[in-house]
Amino acid sequence: MQFSAQQISLLLGGRLYGNSGAQVSDVAPIESAQSHQLSFITDEKYLPLLQTTQAGVILISRSVVEGRMTFPEGEGKAGGAVIIVENARGAMAQLLQIVAKTMNPARQGVEQPSFVSEGVKVPEDAYIGAFAYIGKNVRLGKGVQIYPQVYIGDNVTIGDNTILYAGVKVYYNCQIGADCILHAGVVIGADGFGFEPDGQGVNHKIPQIGNVIVENDVEIGANTTIDRAMMGSTIVRRNAKLDNLVQIGHNVEVGASDFLCAQVGIAGSSKIGSHCVLAGQVGVAGHIEITDNCVFGAQSGIANSVRKPGTYMGYPAIDASLWRRAVVRFKQSGKQ
Repeated sequence: MQFSAQQISLLLGGRLYGNSGAQVSDVAPIESAQSHQLSFITDEKYLPLLQTTQAGVILISRSVVEGRMTFPEGEGKAGGAVIIVENARGAMAQLLQIVAKTMNPARQGVEQPSFVSEGVKVPEDAYIGAFAYIGKNVRLGKGVQIYPQVYIGDNVTIGDNTILYAGVKVYYNCQIGADCILHAGVVIGADGFGFEPDGQGVNHKIPQIGNVIVENDVEIGANTTIDRAMMGSTIVRRNAKLDNLVQIGHNVEVGASDFLCAQVGIAGSSKIGSHCVLAGQVGVAGHIEITDNCVFGAQSGIANSVRKPGTYMGYPAIDASLWRRAVVRFKQSGKQ
């Protein structure tokens, strides 16, 4: 797929300088980009590379160049082009969405062999891949994309334009919102980890009769698991983004627009506020609450409720600036 600098500028609403006819068909980092490739700059430290890069079109955030450099007005007759936009990274993402839809367009129809329970209505613009299983009383939204070997249990609801990639499993009674993406191997609604020992120390299973609710515009990475509630619902709020290999325990609530990076684990009944970031391998103890707008560094251990927005690190997680000072002391004590 090929775009001209002029087309890109119009699409993004940017200010074009240089050769409006420059054509690009690929993307690459600014250091290695060639004449057929698009690149972007979001940090002023990369501006010197404008003198050496071969990129055909370069997107630059307005804040990066304001007060630092200007570009000649008028259209160049050869070479590359520069497009000034408000947010170069966001503009690049917008373009890549178009490319991605071209490379992997929405599918339609029901492939065979697959199983769709009697009475389930499959919208005309939906797709059900081979070897998929659709249980009783399932409700499918418009444009859903259900790839091969997906299992959808009884009484599940899936919203409009949601994509379930190969091998996703959604247990009974769970709800998936609209415009969600569930990557390969995701499991929604397996039993929460609930057991009670008797007087002889024998563990007995506590039935998990709740469900999982995933709201709109949520993306869930490959092999992530979200357990059903013992009672009530485990909830992932709108616009949350979960990386690969994340574990969400029963009755947890993940807040709106949260980022949960790889190997995050959240124990049962904890509540995470909105706009939080949990970096890789962060662990959250059960039955605690975390307020909005918190960031936790990689491998942090959150053992108690966090009431104040901020950045935290370490185990137990404490204010990041205090943790960094403590690490210095740890190193110093080892030299004594």
